Amino acid sequence: MKEKRSNESFFRRLTRHQLFIPVAALLALVLFNLIADPSFFAISLKENSLGNPVLSGNIISVLDNASELVLLAIGMTLVTASSGGQDISVGATMAIAGSVILRLVCGGQVSADTMQAPLFLAVLAGIVVTMAFGAFNGALVAYFKIQPMVATLIMFTAGRSIAAWINNNQLPFINDVAFKYAGTFLPGIPVPTPVFITLFMILVFWLVLKFTNLGLYTQAVGINANSSRLNGLDPKKIKLLTYVILGACVAIAGFIRVSRSGSINYSRIAENIEMDAILAVALGGNSLGGGKFNVYGSILGAYVIQFLTTTLYKYNVPSTALPAYKAVVVILLVVLSAPVVREKLSRMKKSSAKTAKEVA
Repeated sequence: MKEKRSNESFFRRLTRHQLFIPVAALLALVLFNLIADPSFFAISLKENSLGNPVLSGNIISVLDNASELVLLAIGMTLVTASSGGQDISVGATMAIAGSVILRLVCGGQVSADTMQAPLFLAVLAGIVVTMAFGAFNGALVAYFKIQPMVATLIMFTAGRSIAAWINNNQLPFINDVAFKYAGTFLPGIPVPTPVFITLFMILVFWLVLKFTNLGLYTQAVGINANSSRLNGLDPKKIKLLTYVILGACVAIAGFIRVSRSGSINYSRIAENIEMDAILAVALGGNSLGGGKFNVYGSILGAYVIQFLTTTLYKYNVPSTALPAYKAVVVILLVVLSAPVVREKLSRMKKSSAKTAKEVA
C-alpha cells in the first residue's frame, strides 16, 4: 500500500512539473516518427554548394531552423513574465534588423559582391536599432500602461514598412560568401552555424540569470508590481529592460535569417514567427499572465514547435495548413491551463483516488 501511494505521489509530482508538457509533446512526436518512418532520424554527411561536407537530415534541420525561434522565445519569456503580455511585433522588428544590416554591408547598393562595412559593426547597428524599438514598446507598456499586445501592435503594423523604407523599397543582395557563414556553415565545420550561435546565446542567458537578479526581479514584478515596488524595485524600469533584451534577441535572430540567403523579403521574412514565439512560451509551461517563468521550458517549447513543423513538412502538409495544426496545440494548452479545467481534473483525481481506496 505504501509503495502504491509512493508511485501515485511520484506520478502527481511528475505531471505537475513545469517541463512535463513540452517533454511529453516531444516524446509523442519522437514516438510518432519512429512508428511512421524511422528514417526520419537518419543523419548523413553530404556536400553543400561550396563542396564542403555538412551534416544533413531532419534532426539537423530541426536544430538549425529552430535557432531564430529559440532566441525569440528567450526574450519573449522575460517580457511575458514581467508585463503579463506578449510582444507581437518581433517578426516585423526582425525585418528592420535584417534591413539595417543589409543596408550597411551593401553600402546602400542594391547588390554587392563584397561587404562594404565590417560585419561586426553592421550587426551591432542592427542590435542597437532593435533595442531602441524594444525600448519604445517597453515605454508604452511600462510608463503609459498600455496593454502589451496593443502597444506592440504599432510596430507589428508599421515595422515591415520601416524595414522597406530603410533600403528605399529595394531588395538588397550581398553575394559575399563570408556574410552567409552565420546562416549556413563555416568552412570545415559540418554543423550549421546557427546552432552554435544559439548555444552561445543560451549560455549567455544562463550566466545572466545565474549571477544577476534579473530573473528574480522579473518574476517579482510579474507576480505583483505594487509589492515589488514596496520592496525597493522599480517595476517600470524592469519591464522596460525586458523589452530591450527582447530587442537584442530579435536583432540576432534577424541577422541569422538574412544571412541564410544574403537578401530580404520585407513582407515574408519571419512571417507569423511571433505566434510561434508566444506558443513556445506557453508550451514551456509558463503562464501567459506573467510571474514565475522557466526560460529553459520556452527553449524546449521552441524546439518542439520546430519538430512539429518539420514532421508536418515531412508528410507533405501544405505550409498554408500549418497554422491550423498549431492552433489546435494552442487550444489544448489554453484549455488545460484554464483554472476551471484544472480544478475539475483535480476533483476527478481525488474522486478516483477515494474510490480506489474504498475498494482496497
